[in-house]
Amino acid sequence: MKKLIILILVLVLVIGTGAGISIYYYFESKTTGKPPRTSMPKFRSSEDFVRAFKNGRTRYWGIEDMDMSLSMSKAITAGPFGRTLESSTTNVQVAGVDEADIVKNDGRFIYTISGQSVVILAAYPPEEATVVSRIGFGQNPQLNELFIEGERLVVIGSNHDYGIIKIYDITKREEPELIRTIEYQGSYSTSRRIDDNVYVVLTTYPDYVLYENENPQGSDIVPKFRDTQKDQDPAGFSPVCGCTDVEYTDPEGFSSLLSVLAISIEDESKSLNKRVIAGCSENVYASPGNLYVASTDYQYHSYWSHSIGQEKEKTTVYKFKLDGPKTTFLTSAEVPGTVLNQFSMDESDGYFRIATTRGQVSRESAASTNNVYVLDSDLIMAGKLEGLAPGEIIYSARFMGDRAYLVTFKKVDPFFVLDLTNPRDPKVLGALKIPGYSDYLHPYDETHIIGIGKNTLEADSEEGDFAWYQGIKIAIFDVSDFSHPREMHKVDIGDRGTDSYALHDHKAFLFDRKKNLLVLPVLLAELSPEQKASKDTRDFDYGQYTYQGAYVYDISLEYGIRLRGRITHLDDPAELANNYYYDSAEAVKRSLYIGENLYTISEARVKINRLGDLAEEASIQLIEAASPQVRRMFNQAFFEKRYS
Repeated sequence: MKKLIILILVLVLVIGTGAGISIYYYFESKTTGKPPRTSMPKFRSSEDFVRAFKNGRTRYWGIEDMDMSLSMSKAITAGPFGRTLESSTTNVQVAGVDEADIVKNDGRFIYTISGQSVVILAAYPPEEATVVSRIGFGQNPQLNELFIEGERLVVIGSNHDYGIIKIYDITKREEPELIRTIEYQGSYSTSRRIDDNVYVVLTTYPDYVLYENENPQGSDIVPKFRDTQKDQDPAGFSPVCGCTDVEYTDPEGFSSLLSVLAISIEDESKSLNKRVIAGCSENVYASPGNLYVASTDYQYHSYWSHSIGQEKEKTTVYKFKLDGPKTTFLTSAEVPGTVLNQFSMDESDGYFRIATTRGQVSRESAASTNNVYVLDSDLIMAGKLEGLAPGEIIYSARFMGDRAYLVTFKKVDPFFVLDLTNPRDPKVLGALKIPGYSDYLHPYDETHIIGIGKNTLEADSEEGDFAWYQGIKIAIFDVSDFSHPREMHKVDIGDRGTDSYALHDHKAFLFDRKKNLLVLPVLLAELSPEQKASKDTRDFDYGQYTYQGAYVYDISLEYGIRLRGRITHLDDPAELANNYYYDSAEAVKRSLYIGENLYTISEARVKINRLGDLAEEASIQLIEAASPQVRRMFNQAFFEKRYS
């Protein structure tokens, strides 16, 4: 009898283990080997659409259909002005694909967001620089970014739970004329401009009140919009499409809707092209011909997780063809892991390359790997390189033709050089391990890379397996010998707490190799002399804020990175001590050049300095009331708007 019981237990264990293995391989193949879609199906009925939404809210928010206890409020989501000179442009990822920014220039004028206004500034010559016009948007809209193309200005913002796109005719810069307003329910993600066409990506999260409704209507879930021409009275909002026009990758559940809008900014009479997909947008890459939207699924699969003991992450990539003022869906596919940002994606010779991290890292443990996947034009897996830097995560990536550069980090900075010459067999050519890490990589030329990030110091063994970040580090990497990359030059800025907008937004990075020019906005934090001399100072002690402004460097391969000078907009540097997260209206956020002059831009003013010696030529106030009291009020309001 005892032998029979033991035999039965063994059989149960074998069968159970086999079932677990089967479940594991089913899930593994579903997330890594699933063939790409070559067409996007649509919901068959309004009932299917609503059912998928109800399933999605349960899956992603943990809300059961029969227990609507959630109590959330509604989400809130050339001519008469002179000749055109050589000028810098927005630092973009792909040549020919413009990216919206808070500042634009056309060589004659600067267009910049200042508070609730867009200011047009006649920029040259410096002694005649002046505000030409100011476009006010009242107190409600949050202004995000701009495009400028010829005689058209595009302003992208948001108002409550609607994204707003306004197009102006600026033939007369002193009198901009509003010619079109598009309002769309959703949160603005990003946008691109190719010639006269703008492509805007948004994500719509249906109103929270729908989660309390056991039987929501499909027409309430679909995004609303309205499109108003200049001479029209605004009409009411209407659904973007019917439920059966919504496309999907997962028919069983969704909690948000991804929209891709294509807009002609030259011809306002052309209709708005709209695509709506059951999904979301996190990172976007665009080539001159295609748009890729990456959406990561972080959902926790409880049944499978108990079987295999880990969370499964996957990223869906949607590919669209850009065809003038419209988009055409081409295909979609899934890859394992999560995507850091747009620089983790790239297209070259018809292949799409994407770098991902799978797993998590903490001070106590690290169960992560880093991977590069190469997909063909149909997003079918062509090649892959997996298992890079176990226990670390990707901090920056840059694809350059047949080469790719990755920075991973936990305690030191492995700088990887990858060979993508054969799409079916990507390889590691070389690696360099040095203290610190790079948040952003920028090509100096074909064989040299600029990296900006942070210095680090390894923590004591009793503190954990990690490193404390310190001040900013700028480096030039020599990759002419691909198998043996080396750090050629470097410069350090400040102590722990020093930061730069350029670490988080590549558009704050100004580089011109011909001019040997590198400009970064820097918030400087420094330890006091007493702190530096004290034995009690620890690696994780922060410095005090002592400066904010533009750091202007001479940069070359011969002599490295030399500080030419600094430019600040702060009238009272003592105000730095008042805000731990300093982000006032006087914080320099962008820089550009026109002719032989450097322009630094904050929300409060534009300063003009000569490139040669940085002597100040002019300072133009953008905030009309400039008294210290009013300025402090504006800074406080700006601070609360950003961090509330």
